[in-house]
Amino acid sequence: MNKKRQFLKFVIPSVVSMLVFNLYTMVDGIYVARFVGEHALSAVNISMPYINFIFAFSILFSVGTSTVVAIYRGENRLDKANQVFTINTFVLAISAVLITFLAYLNLDTLAFFLGASEVTMPYVKNYLGIIIWFSFFFIVSYSLEVLVKTDGFPKLTTAAIAIGAITNIVMDYVLVVLCKMGIQGAAIATGLSQVLTFGVFFHHFIKRKGSIHWIKCRLDLSIYQRILPIGTADFMNELSAGFIVFVFNHAILKYIGDDGIVTYTIITYIYNIVMMTFTGISQGMQPLVSFYRGKKEPKTCALFLRYGFISTLLTSIVSLAICLILTPLLVSIFLDPSSGELFNESVKAFREYSLCYLVIGYNIVASGYFAASEQSRYSFTISVLRGFIMIALSVLLMGYLFQGDGIWYATLVCESVTLLVSVTFLWKQKKKGEAALSIA
Repeated sequence: MNKKRQFLKFVIPSVVSMLVFNLYTMVDGIYVARFVGEHALSAVNISMPYINFIFAFSILFSVGTSTVVAIYRGENRLDKANQVFTINTFVLAISAVLITFLAYLNLDTLAFFLGASEVTMPYVKNYLGIIIWFSFFFIVSYSLEVLVKTDGFPKLTTAAIAIGAITNIVMDYVLVVLCKMGIQGAAIATGLSQVLTFGVFFHHFIKRKGSIHWIKCRLDLSIYQRILPIGTADFMNELSAGFIVFVFNHAILKYIGDDGIVTYTIITYIYNIVMMTFTGISQGMQPLVSFYRGKKEPKTCALFLRYGFISTLLTSIVSLAICLILTPLLVSIFLDPSSGELFNESVKAFREYSLCYLVIGYNIVASGYFAASEQSRYSFTISVLRGFIMIALSVLLMGYLFQGDGIWYATLVCESVTLLVSVTFLWKQKKKGEAALSIA
């Protein structure tokens, strides 16, 4: 198959899956904002770090497993690929059950830690208290999704997630609007959609439609010596999403106030759509890079990296243009224009924040490439810089120097500095003949 067509075959479904999946929380936000209230909308935002954590936990195991399985498939060692797949599914399932009960038993502490105030605490507990019970399906479903793509069925992931998204939208309307269950209804809708998505992926492997399936084997935890370093970068990326929300929420409360949390919540929903597009490009590229690494074809791996950067360039330009031109329309999805100053400030902040779209995608794709080629030290460094160190420093510095307005530029500063590091790593690889630095 032509390499460009092969790239598109994997990336397009991956991007679509990510975008559709992001609709889960976005739809929750829209219904909650319109039919419950602004405090409830803030509560969904406050709860997001927990959701980010359970996804991060799944990613830690799933990305590494996918990479190792893809390499084994490239080497035509299907017995080893199936062994790794089986062991990881079992470990994740047991871990997901433990996380569920630990989180529920510490719900009050968890809500307080996430930043729930006296006003938002009831909303956070109502939303999070239900989401927690679906943690198993969030964790295991994502792992199965990644492995379905690795198995060569990227379109199935798109279809499954689309079904889940439609279910979520319908159930949100039924439970939040018709049954007037408020924020609890939104949580139930999101959880049930995850159950349905899990069912589709589970059915794929039960029916053995591809080359990857569960087998009887010995529990060998030594495989994680290889799996965990690979997945660490993507784990840090996802975990950082919760950390970033945490840092921004506290800085916004200090320099802007409660209205700033509403503004940031709206920005986050749109930001996640753009982020998921870049992540979809990265994750769609990764199985291909791993497969051809297993076949000892570094030039082909470099070619896919180049395609990833070209896709990122186009996405960043289109995303920024849409966000700058249609800002009032996008904000009005969540916030009534009649809210006056809050609406106007949200539009202004949204435009300032959107500038980061020009640089952020390159860091995500570069990190994904290094993870897929088992160069975990590079991917880990990029992830830690952009997700923890630089973002924290940028928020603190920009807030201190420019107060509330400065906070909205913090992500741009963070990603720009990180990009310099990413380019340095890629340049080293280019000199070794292992990567393509150019984007055209």
